[in-house]
Amino acid sequence: MHLVQLLLPTQDAQGRPFERSVYDALMRRLTAEFGGVTAYTRVPATGLWEAASGETVRDQVVVYEVMVEALDPDWWARLRGELEAQFAQQELVVRAHEIRRL
Repeated sequence: MHLVQLLLPTQDAQGRPFERSVYDALMRRLTAEFGGVTAYTRVPATGLWEAASGETVRDQVVVYEVMVEALDPDWWARLRGELEAQFAQQELVVRAHEIRRL
């Protein structure tokens, strides 16, 4: 079993928040595809990284998690590409961890 996490920005490059409908549509899609999703949206996490220019970039993200029996990297890569276009991001983090139910 795997836990797939999607780190999604809360604002565009100009600091405008994304519409709630974007997140709701993704929740519906993931629920339909995998039977459920957990969204951590109440307190966005803050990410910092150094851009190629040397500038420190700050981003606020929410995290969506889905548990899947079998990992399909191609499906997740396609979704990542769609979300990168939708959120106007150079790269979104979509990561998977192998997990064991206890």
